[in-house]
Amino acid sequence: MPATTAATADVLVLQHLFEDGPGFLGEWLDAQGLPWHLRCAQAGEPYPASVRGYRGLAVLGGAWSANDERPTLRQAEALIREADALGIPVIGHCLGGQLMARALGGQVERLPQPEIGWWPIEHHGGAAARDWFGEERTPTVYQWHQDGFVALPPGAEPLASSAACAHQAFALGPHLAMQFHIEITPDKIDAWLESPGEAYAVNVLLHRDSVQDPAGMHAATKRHLAGSQALAARIYRTWRSRWPSP
Repeated sequence: MPATTAATADVLVLQHLFEDGPGFLGEWLDAQGLPWHLRCAQAGEPYPASVRGYRGLAVLGGAWSANDERPTLRQAEALIREADALGIPVIGHCLGGQLMARALGGQVERLPQPEIGWWPIEHHGGAAARDWFGEERTPTVYQWHQDGFVALPPGAEPLASSAACAHQAFALGPHLAMQFHIEITPDKIDAWLESPGEAYAVNVLLHRDSVQDPAGMHAATKRHLAGSQALAARIYRTWRSRWPSP
């Protein structure tokens, strides 16, 4: 990660927990030769006071709830609001998308059942959905969440849904909030399955229609990873196309 200041970095990436790093997003930024800044709350790295000078803001996921009273979550929301005011495109992954919803006037709540593993979503076919996701209406993407955005911010356009989650993504101006982990990599999946949390084993038994067991998840990774990363590259290209000129 070559960048050290906003003046020399195109992108600010906010990471909440060690276990939920940039993954494919970081690989894509590096492949494009785009300098980026990473700040990890769990590592004690302070978030910058402002996003001014950056061209894009990315907010990652994590096991916390967006509704938790943690100072760094509120700081992330403040940076999202500032980015919106400055016209800096924001992209949110899972918890990051939920923080976008809260920051911009929506609502996040616990869903009736979790989604864990590789599951299809259906995008709504409108111009914005096609712009972000392409023509494939039912891509399979990686999920690991219990909460979701249940009320969208004013002016937001719903883009996709799934059987267990009515709002899988929304667009608002140049911004994209996703409930799924388009940045997923096999290393991240392996790390999460090593310490999946106490609720995971119970959820595998209670919600077989929305929670994959480890064997099923690994098999699905082999089938769906290439498609996920191709979709991720499209999403990140679309996000980049909205960045302000340097």
